Amino acid sequence: MTGFVEAARREKLAELVKRGVTPFAYRFDRSGAAAEALAGFRENDATVHRLAGRLILLRPMGKTTFGHLEDRSGKIQVYFKIDNLGAEQYELVKLLDLGDVIGVEGPLFRTKTGELTLRVERVTLLTKSLRPLPLGKEDAEGKRHGDLADPELRARQRYAHLAVDPDARERFQLRARVVTYVRKFFDGRGYVEVETPVLQPLYGGAMARPFKTHYEALDTDVYLRIADELYLKRCIVGGLEKVYEIGHDFRNEGMSRFHNPEFTMVEWYEAFADYEVVLQLTEELLAGMVHELFGTTTLERHGATLDFKRPFARKDYYALVKETAGIDLTRVSETELRAALKRKEVPEADQLSGAKLVDEVFKNYVEPTLVQPTFVLDYPVALSPLAKLKRGDPTRVERWELFIHKREVANAFSELNDPEEQRRRFEQQARLRAAGDQEAQQLDEDFVRALEYGMPPTGGVGLGLDRLMMILADQSHIRDVILFPMLRPE
Repeated sequence: MTGFVEAARREKLAELVKRGVTPFAYRFDRSGAAAEALAGFRENDATVHRLAGRLILLRPMGKTTFGHLEDRSGKIQVYFKIDNLGAEQYELVKLLDLGDVIGVEGPLFRTKTGELTLRVERVTLLTKSLRPLPLGKEDAEGKRHGDLADPELRARQRYAHLAVDPDARERFQLRARVVTYVRKFFDGRGYVEVETPVLQPLYGGAMARPFKTHYEALDTDVYLRIADELYLKRCIVGGLEKVYEIGHDFRNEGMSRFHNPEFTMVEWYEAFADYEVVLQLTEELLAGMVHELFGTTTLERHGATLDFKRPFARKDYYALVKETAGIDLTRVSETELRAALKRKEVPEADQLSGAKLVDEVFKNYVEPTLVQPTFVLDYPVALSPLAKLKRGDPTRVERWELFIHKREVANAFSELNDPEEQRRRFEQQARLRAAGDQEAQQLDEDFVRALEYGMPPTGGVGLGLDRLMMILADQSHIRDVILFPMLRPE
């Protein structure tokens, strides 16, 4: 059926060319958007509007045709009549299809049913659609939802999804407003936006497997960054004092509802601050963002009422593990940790050891309980090779993670600035790598050298923009907040 429809459209294309109509125009000068024209209407207004957009409805009725034209501001009804257009232009209307991009010119009037409509006096074909869009049917409110029922197909053909689903367009416009808010927030507090390398001779700043490529000009292997952290700290060493970056990071890991191998992070670092200072800043950022974008501090998301009013809850890492798993991390054995994971039916429990066992217990027991925005503080030192030891407790580090609706969305440290201690931590990670841990961090001699010049006390945060967007846009899969996510080849 689809092949027949496409063949019919190509026949119309050939007929248009035969009649001397340009099926793929160069430009069209619009007087404004559809919504602006509708908002500015006054009775007996003879203003001629020049609008352009995609045809999403056509209803031919002999010598008249009604349609709906949609642009980024919304849709408007258009009225084609042979008496207004003339026979030649009306023949062009007969060769139009749903999905065609057209330009129309004429005044607005009100139909007998009261709907504001553009009386078309001139029509221009701007782009002939050769493939039918999955427009779907209108609901009772006149909204189209499209026929892309398969979530993977929506992500794979995002261009078609956006073309037929106004809610999807609004979702990605919301994402743009979130990024704009982040920039405004940090710019207004004296932060400098910087750009750090995506291709790096060494990767670091997180525990993850990298993507690797070869740089022909230097005949050397390089890596796509897994985090912005180590280069942003170099900026702090250099005296920039307050820096942030909104950047893409890449981790060579599996895909899931919460993981895409290419993702967007917002990272910021402030000299002379610790993890408490940046905690307050993070609260301020998110509470202000939610209020500005939604006009409230509470959001109904994923079946829960989330409250972004400050202050957010604060919980102790060790206390949460004891409360939910019944485990005292100060005296637990690996056997007890494995047993706890087996009670949760974690399949790889026997293959885990050391810090990864602790981390998995936290993920399986604690994370499912963290619905409201909650800061979890003071992690085991083995989990955090880039954080300073907690004051008064050398078994822990000054680190917090922010959880919202059972998922981690931000991570922060009082940043380690002792070069000798940093080298020892890197060497400990190297031993883990030698034992088979492919996610352990590498020794970065240049970063240690930077610390040897002296990095002020610093607080730093990394916030996952995609996961935050899942919450703000009320989406259950990360691919639905990324325009073009990674998918298996067709």
